Amino acid sequence: MASTTPDEKRDLLILGGGLVGMTLALAAATRGISSHVVDRADPAELTAEGFDGRASAISTASWNLFANIGIADRLEPLGCPIESIAVTDQMKPGRIDFRPEPHEGSLGRMFANRDLRLALFEAAREQPLVAWHSNAHVTGRERGEHGVSATLADGTVLQAQLLVGAEGRASPTREESGLGLAKWGYGHRAIIAGLAHELPHEGVAWEIFYPAGPFALLPLRDDAEGRHRSALVWTVSEKDAAGVMALSPRAFLHEVSKRMDGLYGAVELAGDRSSYPLSFQHTVRMIDQRMALVGDAAHGMHPIAGQGLNLGLRDVGALVEVLGEAQRLGLDLGDAEMLRRYEQWRGLDTFSVSFATDVLTRLFGVPGKAASAVRRFGMGGVQRLPVLKRWFMDEARGVSGNVPELMRA
Repeated sequence: MASTTPDEKRDLLILGGGLVGMTLALAAATRGISSHVVDRADPAELTAEGFDGRASAISTASWNLFANIGIADRLEPLGCPIESIAVTDQMKPGRIDFRPEPHEGSLGRMFANRDLRLALFEAAREQPLVAWHSNAHVTGRERGEHGVSATLADGTVLQAQLLVGAEGRASPTREESGLGLAKWGYGHRAIIAGLAHELPHEGVAWEIFYPAGPFALLPLRDDAEGRHRSALVWTVSEKDAAGVMALSPRAFLHEVSKRMDGLYGAVELAGDRSSYPLSFQHTVRMIDQRMALVGDAAHGMHPIAGQGLNLGLRDVGALVEVLGEAQRLGLDLGDAEMLRRYEQWRGLDTFSVSFATDVLTRLFGVPGKAASAVRRFGMGGVQRLPVLKRWFMDEARGVSGNVPELMRA
């Protein structure tokens, strides 16, 4: 990580140093593009044990990106391969099993968010093209004809050619720009918990749909004591969430075990519980004058398909490729035509995935035995159609469509 003077102008001014923002800075550095990364959080808090119990599914394409920016070796010992995905309606007959061919490797890898942050932060500290400003509060943003700047609370002014909003769903950069946003809540919350269980998961990610919402079990590596572990993402209605969070550990595990239907034998908690509200949001545009949005600042979706972070990383791959081409041609990195190319590349994909996720959420939320029977009939049809299963797997792995260069093997 470089030390900078306040008036040093860099190529990018990235506001938000989370998983997507920091990956963008490191990916841009592979093309010789420098950046200021500004984040209000304290990295020590973000990487503290117990701060964030969430885990993320990293697709094949996203793993290629991590390899190409030089953090795969740090992460490899920490991830759990997703060997297959099982989708079922209330554990009844008619499920779908997505399993790649042996030569294709896994469908992705599961990582604790803490491990992803540690790897990214360590790499950023070693990268001279990344100037990282943590514990920093932005008090002003300026976008002009010839450049952009951000003023920090301590009076420091950071300058660059292009401003990138990567602050997440409540992005101040997006709000200040006035870009339109379609959004709605689902009236649900995701309950997050780590589980230790008696039987091995064998690398299977389970998506079990119940009338009240999906119940996902995501495979993690065994812990230091050799206990088999999974990450739980349990969707409950907003009105029931407080009650579920208030359950004693024993009562909570009873409810969890009931929904697991004996899948992994005896279960115990392996960490604290947390929850967050579920909603949909999508910007009408991803760009403005000398500005681009990436990740949740541009699109936020239900976690039902585990594609939120991967979609943001595809934004990173596309933006860096467009920026690299602009630099090669001698163009200003804030060039309007270059930004339009980024938006055209990412706009359809982000909307399609977000819309499909929303439809899937609503489809599996329809109550009643008839609706369940129809869903299971449809899943049985998909199970018997290899071409359709292949399409779904390629989408999940991020290897379909126009894949950015940094996301190829």
